[in-house]
Amino acid sequence: MTTTKTIATIDSKKPNTKQELIAANIKLLIEQLEAGHSETLTSYLTAMSRFHQYSFGNVLEIARQMPTATRVAGFWTWKNLGRNVRAGQKGIRIIAPIVGVRRKEDTEANQDITKQNERVLLGFRNAYVFDVSQTDGVDLPEMREISGDPGENLDRLAAFIRSRGIQLAYNENIAPALGMSYGGRIALLPGQSNAEEFSTLIHETAHELLHKAERRTATTKTVRETEAEAVAFVVGKAVGLVTGTASADYIQLYHGNASLLAESLEVIQQTAAVILAALEPSLEDAVINEELAEVAA
Repeated sequence: MTTTKTIATIDSKKPNTKQELIAANIKLLIEQLEAGHSETLTSYLTAMSRFHQYSFGNVLEIARQMPTATRVAGFWTWKNLGRNVRAGQKGIRIIAPIVGVRRKEDTEANQDITKQNERVLLGFRNAYVFDVSQTDGVDLPEMREISGDPGENLDRLAAFIRSRGIQLAYNENIAPALGMSYGGRIALLPGQSNAEEFSTLIHETAHELLHKAERRTATTKTVRETEAEAVAFVVGKAVGLVTGTASADYIQLYHGNASLLAESLEVIQQTAAVILAALEPSLEDAVINEELAEVAA
């Protein structure tokens, strides 16, 4: 039997719930990894770095249908940006929420006139987005590219860590380790390049956010190291670092396997999204706190 290198085998014509889409994508990922196609995992993690504002299920859907996608938007969004989707281009199906308004009873509304109606989630529907490669038109502003230097993101990351009450220090005594997480404190080995330090700091930050208290006792070292390094891969890729095979090699060193990675993908995506949001200078601190609460839930 011939195994193809594509993972677009989910019936895209059949409506799916978010949970069904996630389950189907995870099943395909395990099959691909067991067949020796590790590029499937790389596609998923790369998609997380490019589309961290999308839900976990939609990230998997974009990666499955078009692994090369770099920037996606709906048909009319591209129109408003001065670009047109070329005729004959096939959209990338995602799941979009259907939001309605529930009118409150008059007696309830009179008690609080500022909240007379309530927006409620009614369900989900199929929606379609297109990659920039499927469009023509005016040039878009350049995406942030750092080419191996995290730039000011290193300072932003350090500020984010300290704002969470986590101490950050340099310590030569942790060698040969590049970084250590102690639960409320991170130590870094001095003398690393900016790119190495940024990646190490992301890895240890992931430990701080994910692997303390109950979660630490419920996971193995393999799980913790795999998740932390995958988060470092996603965030590093998002800010333009050249990651090479370092993350994949590290995962292999800790005996990461298909089932482990599949089970951890959602928490990897959520944690990377929180860190990437913190690197955006315009983001309100309250939004970061809200998303952190969701990850910890």
